[in-house]
Amino acid sequence: MGGFGADEKLRLQQLRALRRRWLRDQELSEREPVLPRRRLGPVAAFWERFLRPGGPWRRQVFGAYRGSIFAVTRVLVPGWAVLYYVKYHVMKTPYGVVESNPRIFPGDRILETGEIFPPLKEEPGGHH
Repeated sequence: MGGFGADEKLRLQQLRALRRRWLRDQELSEREPVLPRRRLGPVAAFWERFLRPGGPWRRQVFGAYRGSIFAVTRVLVPGWAVLYYVKYHVMKTPYGVVESNPRIFPGDRILETGEIFPPLKEEPGGHH
């Protein structure tokens, strides 16, 4: 009881031959595919030339892209992290609050204009 019968061997041989022929048919010849030439519009023609490998515009755009990636990852993000740390963890004044101007009292000199702040008017005192 070993091995295939004559019919089974013939069937397997035919299947192998069909598979080989199918694989051979999948190979393209030098003339294939035979397609009509594409007529490109002005925009499509521009992009076809622009995206051609090794073109000068493509190199320039790639250089700008690489420069912007460098600027964002090596300058902006670390700068933001340092600023955040300094602002919220190192600075003594709370959260970078700007100190307000001192109060002005009657008789004080206004530095910007040189005027002397006039004294307050006396309110008529009807109370004791």
